[in-house]
Amino acid sequence: MSEVTREGGPERGRYVLDLEDGSEAELTWVARGETRLATHTGVPRKHEGRGHASTLVAAMVEDARAEGFRIVPACSYVAVWARRHPEAAQHFA
Repeated sequence: MSEVTREGGPERGRYVLDLEDGSEAELTWVARGETRLATHTGVPRKHEGRGHASTLVAAMVEDARAEGFRIVPACSYVAVWARRHPEAAQHFA
């Protein structure tokens, strides 16, 4: 599996994971003040259940830790991930 790449600018962007067959998994976000709304997590159906979405959210949490923003889980998967990882609670709004 490849590393997560970050695309976009200060207002919006996405975390991308290139998959072995040339497809992508992504987590999109939009900035709102001191927060970033995680708006969508998408993994191609044939790649579901392999931890790709979790990898993307973990990358966003790493950036929140490093850059000081908080994550608003507007995407249902990100909300579930946050509940499953209470150790990251301080990075969620």
